[in-house]
Amino acid sequence: MNFIDGKSNETNETFAVFNPFTGEKIADVARSNAEDAKIAVESAHKSFADWANLAAWEREKILLTCADALEKNADELTEILIDESGSCIAKARYETAYTPRLFRAAAGEATRLYGETFPHERATRMSFVVREPIGVVVCIVPFNAPLALLAKMVAFPMAAGNSVVVKPSEETPLIALEFAKILTEAGLPDGVLNVVNGFGAEIGEALITDKRVRGVALTGSTETGKIVGKQAISGMKHLQLELGGKNPLIVLKDFDTAKAAEIAAEGIFTHSGQICMANSRALVQKEIADEFCAALVKKSESLFLGDLRDERTFYGTLINSKAIEKVESHVKDAIEKGAKLLTGGKVLDGLRYAPTVLLNPPKNSLAWCEETFAPLVSVTIIEDLEEGIALANDSEYGLSAGILTHDIQKAFTAAQQIRAGSVHIGTHPFQSNALAPIGGYGLSGIGRSGGKYSVEAFTDQKWISIETGNLPVKS
Repeated sequence: MNFIDGKSNETNETFAVFNPFTGEKIADVARSNAEDAKIAVESAHKSFADWANLAAWEREKILLTCADALEKNADELTEILIDESGSCIAKARYETAYTPRLFRAAAGEATRLYGETFPHERATRMSFVVREPIGVVVCIVPFNAPLALLAKMVAFPMAAGNSVVVKPSEETPLIALEFAKILTEAGLPDGVLNVVNGFGAEIGEALITDKRVRGVALTGSTETGKIVGKQAISGMKHLQLELGGKNPLIVLKDFDTAKAAEIAAEGIFTHSGQICMANSRALVQKEIADEFCAALVKKSESLFLGDLRDERTFYGTLINSKAIEKVESHVKDAIEKGAKLLTGGKVLDGLRYAPTVLLNPPKNSLAWCEETFAPLVSVTIIEDLEEGIALANDSEYGLSAGILTHDIQKAFTAAQQIRAGSVHIGTHPFQSNALAPIGGYGLSGIGRSGGKYSVEAFTDQKWISIETGNLPVKS
């Protein structure tokens, strides 16, 4: 089914959704076509004016009520995440706890649609700028954090007064349907949030190119981003793309080696490495490289990988068999080209892949160049910070980075010189904050999401001037 205009909406065709941990079929959902996409856009378009014309405090109040409802239904949402996305319970609970916080942050932005004034060239005129919602925004949501990223992608545009059509990943449609149902029952007006399920190749273009759609947000792969970006720009739509990453973590010799290995493991192995900001490249100063590798291997091999509802389980499965094939091809390619496999490199059970560490993959290997999106980290030995920064920038991506050092001058040098949308000192690149501008350089995307940055992305600026001098009045 889809969720359109405040209610479930059936389609003629369906497709099956499977539990990636057990392999069992868990549901059939709508396989939408271009006509279904138009129906969803029409619903959002009809609701837009009334939603945009609400007082800011009214939108704020509704979003706060939605946050409370999401918090109240956290247990149910957690169960869906485990069954549908292969998340372990710790990761699922993180999403369900973070989602209400995103809505509360967005609620505050509803009352902070600030404009500005500026001096006019004529003394008798006043000039000011206001922000206005753009209309219908299409949000294309990935499978890896299908609740938290869904919330982030829709809450801030809605706070600004936009209505939304969501196209979830075909791997994780159920969480979006339940999310929309919870928000509608909490008081979100019908049509402000619509969910249309299906495959991007079949409905993506119909959603993006619809003339009533004025903005498009995508979190996903760079390959998909190129397609979506081209379609959106052809219609001169507002566009925000958060795409892939090949994120570096620089480890300098003054940092505690065991702690560095623990940080690196958390930054790459959380949710099986299926995180765009995961540190898939560890650049380690030569003086501590052997000790670091030994500690990272020990940490990797100690991770508990049991049942998804066991709180000790560190991560769950990859999303599907194609993901398994991709990581296997990256590992094989790196080894054939000269990398050393320190641990892992195998399927453990079903769609779960072992924590894998490669040493010194060559620069022409897939493991160095491409986003693997799996529990695979490559360790490269560096002479000094200068080489670390150069290798950090040796990528077409530029999403996030981390540096582990106690030398504040070196840390800030790295922060200034690394070409990435964010640089984190003393921790790994996988960081998130409801108010932070998340996005990247190069192939990692266009624009920034989160807080006021999402609001700015999906509002128009309008310049208004007023002549205050003596004007003749018609008698």
